[in-house]
Amino acid sequence: MRVLLVGAGGVGTAITRIAARRDFFGHFVVADYDLARAEAAVAALDDDGGRFTARRIDASDQAAVTTLLAEERCDVLLNATDPRFVMPLFEAALAAGSHYMDMAMSLSRPDAAQPYARCGVKLGEEQFARAGAWERSGRLALVGMGVEPGLSDVFARFAADELFDEIEEIGIRDGANLTVEGYDFAPSFSIWTTIEECLNPPVVYERERGWFTTEPFSEPEVFDFPEGIGPVECVNVEHEEVLLVPRWVDAGRVTFKYGLGDDFIDKLKTLHALGLDATEPVTVRGADGATVRVSPRDVVAACLPDPATLGERMTGKTCAGTWVKGVKDGRPREVYLYHVVDNQWSMRTYGSQAVVWQTAVNPVVALELMAGGVWAGTGVLGPEALPPRPFLDLLTAYGSPWGTREYGSEQG
Repeated sequence: MRVLLVGAGGVGTAITRIAARRDFFGHFVVADYDLARAEAAVAALDDDGGRFTARRIDASDQAAVTTLLAEERCDVLLNATDPRFVMPLFEAALAAGSHYMDMAMSLSRPDAAQPYARCGVKLGEEQFARAGAWERSGRLALVGMGVEPGLSDVFARFAADELFDEIEEIGIRDGANLTVEGYDFAPSFSIWTTIEECLNPPVVYERERGWFTTEPFSEPEVFDFPEGIGPVECVNVEHEEVLLVPRWVDAGRVTFKYGLGDDFIDKLKTLHALGLDATEPVTVRGADGATVRVSPRDVVAACLPDPATLGERMTGKTCAGTWVKGVKDGRPREVYLYHVVDNQWSMRTYGSQAVVWQTAVNPVVALELMAGGVWAGTGVLGPEALPPRPFLDLLTAYGSPWGTREYGSEQG
């Protein structure tokens, strides 16, 4: 397998560090708009065999990406960029006859008239509209294959296949007790993506109603996370799982709730009130009278520390998981399937902070399953469409086991 990895930021760099320890692929081309960043990711590896090379690419240039895929004879494009670049990369892979994988799906657009009641363009809708073309190509576009979405969706399918006869509700619940020394505000993941997720209208799915939206940060609940993280207040956030899970798993209700904290929510609300969450460029005049067009959200991102650099200052754990309520053998059942990463472990073992490492490990596992023919298909598929047990077994073999909490007990 030859892989084109587009994006050498925190997650992309963590992907290279994880993949370098595996032998399922022949070559990884690490491409980024900033060639120096791609070269740094490759140089940091113990790669005596020359399995990694660096290239420069503009992820928004569909034609250039298609050409690069052909030149490097890549079997699959792995997208580790932010969601703005999903569609050009997705289309480039299709044009080149390559498989495709991402960790975040095409962007949503709120309904203009009733943004907090009904959906406009949903997350991933542009990609699913192209499912027929992917099926005809005989290639697979595996979408939403990070940790959330990704592993959380694998958990949902596993619960449906092995743990429940009927599912009343599936709730993705994400929480952490991470702290970053020396910063009052230092998000552990891309602020561009975080703003997009948290300030857009959250989507909820109900079997009788379909998909609908609510106010940002709605339905707060305190969720008790495992392995010492403890109780965290979680709120509704827009996320791909709510759009993916119901396509393949029969559930009465599906939600995504994120443990943000009051301080984080207040800062996001302030950014919104000031218009600093906007993505459309505005004109800024400098002291010398020169002007430049710049997106307010990009300015916010530039002012904050790069999440990939925070690992040495970060302590604590992050937890991603899927809570499921339903019936098994005629009896009520409630389970939380989860994956916890301790930042001290991920930094010591891989040199990557916990949040980006937890995101990065899952597409590498999926690539290995694809390379071995264990995961296969055509069209645009979410992780729920593929068998979950091989994925969970291989994730454990990578040295990163998952767990189960049921009625207050925990087991691996």
